[in-house]
Amino acid sequence: MITASPIFRPQGRPMRVAAFMSGSGSNIRRLLEQKSPHYEVCFIFSDRADGQCQGQNIALEYGLPYFAHDIRRFYALRGQSRTVATARGLELRRQFDAVAARLLAAFAIDVIALGGYMSFLTLDGAVNVHPADLSIVGPEGRRRFVGDDAVFEAIAAGQSELRASTLWTDAGVDSGPLLMVSEPLAVELPAPLARLKARPELLRAVADQHQERLKAVGDWVVFPRTIELIAQGRLGLGPGGVATLDGRLMPQGVRLADIA
Repeated sequence: MITASPIFRPQGRPMRVAAFMSGSGSNIRRLLEQKSPHYEVCFIFSDRADGQCQGQNIALEYGLPYFAHDIRRFYALRGQSRTVATARGLELRRQFDAVAARLLAAFAIDVIALGGYMSFLTLDGAVNVHPADLSIVGPEGRRRFVGDDAVFEAIAAGQSELRASTLWTDAGVDSGPLLMVSEPLAVELPAPLARLKARPELLRAVADQHQERLKAVGDWVVFPRTIELIAQGRLGLGPGGVATLDGRLMPQGVRLADIA
């Protein structure tokens, strides 16, 4: 028998969620539209206070508290570039995240939902959504399509279809335990891949179009479903950080067909 621990154990109340976002917040909207009895979004937090984030509008629409703490300004005031690749940059990121940590404690948050949150997070307990199939690994066993440009890289590598994934974050970049993987979106190229590679601007446009289309069949489906499964106590982590569904190991991530 495997040893698996639910990410959240239902406690006779909805799971308390903090929604983190940086841009349009379409994933956060999907969480709110669900109107689930199993979880509640308690507040929205953004790392942008420059008017480029829709978090305030979404919070106003749904009557939620909203907090913005601009990370670009935070680093600029300290004369540092926005990076976690240096010891100083990582220490500053921890200082930046300390503000959000106090909010999490004040609202007794169970899980952080990262819906298009574009800053590396040093806090624990977060679910992220990523526009690539994180079950795909290279010969060395590492995930192939990670980081901010995953869709572009997957198309450039000749992938015939794209999927979105959710993961339980860790200290790396898109390296945490894989939770769910979406249904596929077929890659449709307007010209042979070799010709597109010779025109990087065209390949970029194709990638951007596919990433936008992937949201409907990928991100917007698996992100709220993952939060729902966690809130129900069905999604957990087993040995080696492998996802479990109702106690069953799911090393390639939970697929929609696996959910009864």
